[in-house]
Amino acid sequence: VQLQASGGGLVQAGGSLRLSCAASGRTFSQYAVGWFRQAPGKERVFVAVRNWNADIAIYADSVKGRFTISRDNAKNTMYLQMNSLKPEDTAIYYCASDPRSSWYLADEYDYWGQGTLVTVSS
Repeated sequence: VQLQASGGGLVQAGGSLRLSCAASGRTFSQYAVGWFRQAPGKERVFVAVRNWNADIAIYADSVKGRFTISRDNAKNTMYLQMNSLKPEDTAIYYCASDPRSSWYLADEYDYWGQGTLVTVSS
């Protein structure tokens, strides 16, 4: 399975971006998918996750109400809509799939995208 993340860029505070993550190699429709981020000098942390049939979405407190995770299983693609961006959202964002148990721990995910950089200027 290969995941390809895209959509990052430079945006001013208060702006929006939509990240995409396309899967190839097999369908990921039966697995939870998540987004993590890693700021410079910090560890990779959980941002959001959606279960396989998309009826459960969980967010980190820091992004709740501003970010929305979605998936289109027919297109083998997941998304992260980011609104009201803040400078502290600046990070490399990674998509991931197939968590073994915990949805919130990066080490539990088997497949990762290469990351896409989001920079929010003040």
